[in-house]
Amino acid sequence: MSAESKALYDFKKQVEALKKFQGHGTELISVYISPGYPVSEITAKLRDEFGQASNIKSATTRKNVQGALERIMHFLKGVHKPPENGIAVFCGNLSETEGRVDIQIYSVVPPMPLTTQFYRCESQFVLEPLEELLEHTDTYGLVALDGKEATVAILKGKQLKVVKKLESTAHQKVHKGGQSAARYDRLHVEGVEFYYSRIGEAMDAFVGLKNFKGVIVGGPGPAKEDFAKQKPFNYQLKILGVVDTGYTDEYGLREILEKSGDIIAEQEAIVEKRLFDEFTAELANNGLVAYGLEACEKAVDSKQASKLLISEEMELKRVKYRCNACGKEMERLEERAADDTVGVPCECGGHYKIVEMQDVVNDLIGKAEEQGVPVIMISKDTAEGRQFYGTFKGLGVFLRYKS
Repeated sequence: MSAESKALYDFKKQVEALKKFQGHGTELISVYISPGYPVSEITAKLRDEFGQASNIKSATTRKNVQGALERIMHFLKGVHKPPENGIAVFCGNLSETEGRVDIQIYSVVPPMPLTTQFYRCESQFVLEPLEELLEHTDTYGLVALDGKEATVAILKGKQLKVVKKLESTAHQKVHKGGQSAARYDRLHVEGVEFYYSRIGEAMDAFVGLKNFKGVIVGGPGPAKEDFAKQKPFNYQLKILGVVDTGYTDEYGLREILEKSGDIIAEQEAIVEKRLFDEFTAELANNGLVAYGLEACEKAVDSKQASKLLISEEMELKRVKYRCNACGKEMERLEERAADDTVGVPCECGGHYKIVEMQDVVNDLIGKAEEQGVPVIMISKDTAEGRQFYGTFKGLGVFLRYKS
């Protein structure tokens, strides 16, 4: 993983962690400071907000808001000027128990420059500006159709989202009693044109998308070529290619991706599928791959690893517990550590409490980086990514050699 990729990975984890917090009222504060903006002016603004907060009717909310503002102003005393990309600060009462106060503060320095600046006090942290920074990946439109049905979708990075499914209402080309063949053919043509125009209207969802590169059309039979030739869609949309597929549903969309490698060779979902196929092929042939935490740790520690694969947003903790009554200790691997305020029951009648917690995934990434081993994050938004996480527990490694 390059330094840029590692920064983006850490950034995503920070944003996901902040999403989970929910305030008891409008008392969670978000402050965004753009690059180069005077911190002193932000501090002055927060002092004004502190004074205005005295007008809040609820004594509890007033106390929590002012307490959070004090924490932020104290934090900003140590920030003489914003980092190169700016900084976002989040603070508030994050206690899960009503009536208890647990004011915590978090700061995020994004890997890309912040373009916005504001102060906001709401029931959740305002994260939209940070999430927008993550939307830097290329976006494509996919249309799978034949003469009867169509599926329109957006491919954004590794995520495939269906926009609309349509069915044709065009008359079929068969003779009907009481109507001339010419009239019936005309009705059929009009029905097809209306069907194509409805698909074109659904494609309006592509217009205005960030980093939009173009549209790929696929499907069985000649309908896809006719559709692309007639262009019944917004003139701003560019057709990148037309490919043959056997289906027009979600499976047809996957076929379009499989057959569009030359068109969008470096698109994230294409690269990820190619990597997953290579991994599973090696595994089927008992080749130079392994999976699971133990195998990956061993490969990295012994310098056998040539490439490390990890599911995005994966959390895995090695947690050490000690019983508060008998002192017995135990260690477990957990995706989410147990709530330490409740504790894990011990056979002696006491409760285990967390005494040590190790972030296994971050440690593994760190070791790989020290050796110059590429670390590739696998999305959970694709079929291959979900299969990688479900079948291989989100951890895989390509080997230089087998011991």
